[in-house]
Amino acid sequence: MSNDAAHTEAGRQYAAAHAAHYAKKDLHEALGLYKNVMAGYPNTQEAEYSRTQMLNIAKSVVSKTDLLAAQVELTLAHLEREGSSARRA
Repeated sequence: MSNDAAHTEAGRQYAAAHAAHYAKKDLHEALGLYKNVMAGYPNTQEAEYSRTQMLNIAKSVVSKTDLLAAQVELTLAHLEREGSSARRA
């Protein structure tokens, strides 16, 4: 697929995700579509827009307290894995 075609397809998929998010208000579908844009076209502006929209959805449905707790847990898990890798090396 040419670079222009990839950008066109990324734009089409992002538009579908955006429509699911804002027109249909189907957050489950929107999250899946945004995730697909990021996975399929990671080096496009649409991937960055998708990441931002996913964060917007998370902020709209998850409390700040829960988001912070999840971020701390994720960070601790990464640190533990990194520590385990360093100890094995």
